[in-house]
Amino acid sequence: MDRRVRREFGDFLRSRRERITPADVGLPAGVRRRTPGLRREEVAQLAFISTEYYARMEQARAPRPSREVLAQLVRALRLPDAERDHLYHLAGSPPGPPPGPSREVRQSIVDLLRRLPDAAAIVMSATYEVIAWNDLAAALMEDFSALPRRDRNLIRRAFLGPYRQGRRLYGVSDADEFARTSAQHLRAVAARYPGDPEVTGLVTELLTHSDEFARLWATHDVTARSTLCKTFEHPLVGPVSVSCDVLDIADRDQQLIIYTAAPGSPSAEALRLLSVVGTQRMDVPGLGSRSEPDPRSDRRIPGV
Repeated sequence: MDRRVRREFGDFLRSRRERITPADVGLPAGVRRRTPGLRREEVAQLAFISTEYYARMEQARAPRPSREVLAQLVRALRLPDAERDHLYHLAGSPPGPPPGPSREVRQSIVDLLRRLPDAAAIVMSATYEVIAWNDLAAALMEDFSALPRRDRNLIRRAFLGPYRQGRRLYGVSDADEFARTSAQHLRAVAARYPGDPEVTGLVTELLTHSDEFARLWATHDVTARSTLCKTFEHPLVGPVSVSCDVLDIADRDQQLIIYTAAPGSPSAEALRLLSVVGTQRMDVPGLGSRSEPDPRSDRRIPGV
């Protein structure tokens, strides 16, 4: 890269660093933070490179970074696809396929979640991480804004817990089938993103700590049948039977899952009650008040 391009590359890195808060990436804010966004050493830590090397890139003093370093910067700075491509072009390396599953939710999908007041809806990444949700989904399942990112992963929760009162994955009636389906789906995801450290790390963790997952993984099955109806055993309102519609967001390798109850049914009344009560629970472990959004929240959709 020539000097001008290196300077533009460094300016772009700094602008992306300054727009991310420590809470966005699960870091403590501290009490004497003067830098807007993240510090250089924090980005370097997230990207698994030295602070000196990262500082030199921002200061236009570093040589052209490798594609591996670029991929690590994309992940650390949480760049959407367009900005990822721009970073690669600035570095003189034409962008290839996304290195890992996208976690960026399109604004149109965010708006759609907001327009579903009578349905619980979530968006899952290819690795079963809940990356967007509306208030009714939080009330029905869990207040995802009160959880660190790793605990929003439904396949991890299906195989590794926690189990509440012996109930797996929010007490859903198809919990065992969901576990089988998700294991089959994850094998296909691992083939699509063979170099992604989060995907390989998730598979390794599940293989190490879950005999059930290891048995399913050994079958090499990659086809799965979706469950169209399921029942949640909710600790406040009891059983909630819903239809489950899964819509593929193909360009992001994501899924929009919508849970609806038959009009006039007891489950519809239960959802109506949950829409009023929300997650302001007094006696259920793990469900917190929505009065103050947790800073670790990803894409909570307010007003539903």
